[in-house]
Amino acid sequence: MASEFSAGGVVMNSDLEVVVIVPTRRAANGARVLALPKGHPDGEESPLEAALREVREEAGVRAELVDSLGEVRYWYQRGGRRIAKVVEFFLLNYVSGDVEDHDHEVEQARWVPATEAVETLTYAGERDMVRRALSQVQRAQ
Repeated sequence: MASEFSAGGVVMNSDLEVVVIVPTRRAANGARVLALPKGHPDGEESPLEAALREVREEAGVRAELVDSLGEVRYWYQRGGRRIAKVVEFFLLNYVSGDVEDHDHEVEQARWVPATEAVETLTYAGERDMVRRALSQVQRAQ
């Protein structure tokens, strides 16, 4: 059985907003996806380095590590093969950059209130990561 690993970020700003993206790649049923920035590590990149790079490329922003949020695990089908996927997520603090500065893999990147992202992100695992991030940030305030 095939497996994949990715890393991603829940980038939060001081207004408790998070960066979400609409990738050009559609869901299996053809629907648009509202997601968190994430992707595969390049070469010898650590999961954190990959998450920071993906956030920069897909959402146009630079961020710094606050804490690890844990992993999302799921299965999906590609070309008739079942693939086990693990995505490690990090809570990241916004440093600089503009969501308009995203790459070609993304139709749109934007800031949304974290409370809205918990309701509107396409995938349950990503909604849970934002819920964890929000809880962590609120505890620290």
